Amino acid sequence: MTDIKRKGARSIKDIPTNILHQLNTGKIETANLVEWLAVDQQLLLENLLKQNKRTGYLKTILTKINQLKKQTVNTINETIGTGLFELTTQNKDEDFLVIMSNHNADLVRCWATYAIGKNETLNIAETLKQIQLFSADTHFGVREICWMAVRPKITQNLVESIKILVKWTTNQDENIRRFTTEATRPRGVWCEHIEELKQNPELALSILEPLKSDQAKYVQDSVGNWLNDASKTKPEFVMQLCKRWEKISNTKDTKYITKKALRTLNK
Repeated sequence: MTDIKRKGARSIKDIPTNILHQLNTGKIETANLVEWLAVDQQLLLENLLKQNKRTGYLKTILTKINQLKKQTVNTINETIGTGLFELTTQNKDEDFLVIMSNHNADLVRCWATYAIGKNETLNIAETLKQIQLFSADTHFGVREICWMAVRPKITQNLVESIKILVKWTTNQDENIRRFTTEATRPRGVWCEHIEELKQNPELALSILEPLKSDQAKYVQDSVGNWLNDASKTKPEFVMQLCKRWEKISNTKDTKYITKKALRTLNK
C-alpha cells in the first residue's frame, strides 16, 4: 500500500522518474489524482502479466484498447478490466483474479472490480456482496471505479439494489455508507444517468434518510450531490425534503448537506 506520508506531485511533469517507474510496475499505489492520471495503464498491464506469467493475455487486450473510439483513463480502465475478466473466465484462471483483487497497485484493484460488474452469472445481491470489499478500499480510485463497475447492474435492478444498500447506510465504515449514495446518484459522474431516479427520487428515500445527519464529510458531500442531481428534475421534492430535514435534524451536518443539495436551486 502507499505510504500515507507521500503526498504526490502537483503536476505530471513533476513526478520523479523513480516514482513513475514504481507506479508503472505496480510496486506502489498512486498518491493523488495527478499520479492516477499519469500511470501508463498499458505498461502497467504488460508488467502485471509478465510478473505473473500471463503474457498471453496481452495482445487481445491491447487490440481492444486500440479499437476504442475514445481513449480516456476510464475507458482504458474498463477495457482492461473487462478484457482480463473475459480471459480469466475463458481460461478458468480464478487465481489471477484473486491476485488482482489484493494487488499493491490501486489501478490493478480497479481492474478487478470489473470481474464483478461484468459477471452476468452473479445476481444483484451477489454482485453487491462482492463489491462491498472494494467500496471500503483505502484508495480513492478503487472506491470510485467500483461503483462505476456495478452501476449498470444497480440501474437494471434498482428496487432490489436499494433494499440491499439501505442496510449499508448504518455500516461503521464511512466509505461503505458513501457507496450507497454515490452508486445511485441520479445524474452521477462519468456515467449514464439513472432516469428512474431523476423522475422519481423518492424511490431512494430509504437510503437518504439514515444519512441526513451523517458525521462524515465524505458521506455528506455525496448525499448533498445526490440531492443536487435530483433538484435539476424534481426541485420541489428536494426543497421540501431539505426543509423537513432542517426541521427535524437541527445539526451542522444536516445544514451542510442541505446547503450543498440546494446550491443549484439557490443560484
